[in-house]
Amino acid sequence: MGATAAPPPYLTLEASYGAGTVTNGWSRVERYADTTTGFRTEGFAPDGRGDQDGVRVTYFGGAKRPSSGRFLLYSAPGWDTGSRTTPVLLVHGANDTADRAWANPGESGGYGCGAASCPSTGLMQYLSARGHRVFAVGFAHKQGDNLMQAQIVGDAIAVIKARLGVSQVDLVGWSKGEMSTRAYVSSVKPSWGRAYAGDVRRLITVGGPNGGYDYPYAHGWAHDFSLWPECGGKINAPSPHSHMTCYGLYTAHPEFSFTPSGGQDNYPGQRQMLARWDGAYGVDGAAQDWYTTYYGGQGLYTAGGGIQAAIDAGSLIAPLHAAGVPASVPTYLLAGGSADIVGIFNENRGPSDGVVFTASALDTTGIPTVGGKATVAAANHLELGWHSSAAAQIATWLS
Repeated sequence: MGATAAPPPYLTLEASYGAGTVTNGWSRVERYADTTTGFRTEGFAPDGRGDQDGVRVTYFGGAKRPSSGRFLLYSAPGWDTGSRTTPVLLVHGANDTADRAWANPGESGGYGCGAASCPSTGLMQYLSARGHRVFAVGFAHKQGDNLMQAQIVGDAIAVIKARLGVSQVDLVGWSKGEMSTRAYVSSVKPSWGRAYAGDVRRLITVGGPNGGYDYPYAHGWAHDFSLWPECGGKINAPSPHSHMTCYGLYTAHPEFSFTPSGGQDNYPGQRQMLARWDGAYGVDGAAQDWYTTYYGGQGLYTAGGGIQAAIDAGSLIAPLHAAGVPASVPTYLLAGGSADIVGIFNENRGPSDGVVFTASALDTTGIPTVGGKATVAAANHLELGWHSSAAAQIATWLS
């Protein structure tokens, strides 16, 4: 390792948790605050479904709704002794945590990992055992603004560089994590944000919506049953509808909107991933209110503004394509090929991992240096982060 240094002055180490406190096989977890003006506490669903939970509440100092300027940096065993030169930063996806995503896929119970039986170790242990110095970032908001989270990715890299005395890291972004990692290296940022610091050796996207996704809008109201409270839904995700009828009751829930509504904007990171795929794969015409769900209007049971209005409200897919990944950053794209996630209506209009089209995960628009592309046919979207074939492919690309 090179000489260590202090992190940038805008980063403050607020707390550190080690042996006896951390779980799921990590060596330690630290909480940092970025004091840069521009960060804020984002909106959370009022019923608490998006709040921090489990041991993360402890890590965030007891705050269930922390400011998005705060983040967790997880260090794996061997972070300071691993034989591999370039450290790895793992970036999890929507409605997830660094614990469940990378270290204990079974933390949330059966089927929480996309399979009937969930393993108790993940990609973190797989890479650490092979000499990689592994870190992971934990975000303050589970569905947060990808522009702010891209700044946090840069912050995590800055801490790793200072600690290890290295000049570059490798980035692995899973699902929504692809958005923040790609935004960072592409300098797609808020007006107050910092540009890419030239410190990424390789970028790996895992089930990432490189070409965007339209799943919530393409299947009528099937998506809503898992989240609309009057229908018994509890999932922390946005709805394509502003109004919906459940058991004869027609209700409005602006807090679950893709777009700012009623003074609330709790799911900006989902809006930023939207792109239309109706031209390639159509829309699920068998679904209730399929037309008005996708294109906007009042249906028999639902009403909404449609996908184009949500895209116009702030999708980042076109800006990321236009900005482009620097040619100096080889990018590797991994897709899943099994649309068999239990408990959801799987994306069935074309080849997919159950949520993201294979063609989107492998979309190289704006990526001048493609290091490799691969599809794990046996893995669905939730399995991609821990499936043995996916882990082996990621390790190969990192080596």
